[in-house]
Amino acid sequence: MDVTTPVSSDPWLIVGLGNPGPEYAMNRHNVGFMVADLLAERIGGKFKRAGKAQAQVLEGRIGPAGPANRRVILAKPMSYMNLSGGPVNALKDFYKVPVANIVAVHDELDIDYGVLRLKLGGGDNGHNGLKSMTKAMGSDYHRLRFGIGRPPGRMQVADFVLKDFASAERKELDYFVDRATDAVECLVIEGLERAQSAYNS
Repeated sequence: MDVTTPVSSDPWLIVGLGNPGPEYAMNRHNVGFMVADLLAERIGGKFKRAGKAQAQVLEGRIGPAGPANRRVILAKPMSYMNLSGGPVNALKDFYKVPVANIVAVHDELDIDYGVLRLKLGGGDNGHNGLKSMTKAMGSDYHRLRFGIGRPPGRMQVADFVLKDFASAERKELDYFVDRATDAVECLVIEGLERAQSAYNS
């Protein structure tokens, strides 16, 4: 067990960042929701509204039986991206999750499409969801950065992230979302160092 693997009794809070509503469902900015949905499918549960927390939540467990089995809370904030910190902080307090056991899954402009990067702490790199989370509870949480690449030509960043994945990108999207979900599971079960070695492609 590496030093970044937390005590098994501590729950994990896995947050997929995105915007609520069907009009945003396939946007590049919503890849965090896509990973959360696949993880929920693997766990075999359905998201439910979490009262005052302004989020959809699913509780479950991942990993093999024994010490590596982890209790997890999956969450999709329903407050829109730039206000994600409030719901996440409320869930952190309600479930008594250490900040270091929080994983934010989000799109990343400065990484090529489909490339993954796992890290602990750091800046928000202009990402409004991370900016809101850091303001609410500090920056010492894990991030799974899912590369979406830079906008073409002179397209504005806001327009690019709020557009659906292009048809060429959609051909590989399921594969990349599946791999990102594997990376989250590896992080939670085996720790950051092992997950970085396997998935920081």
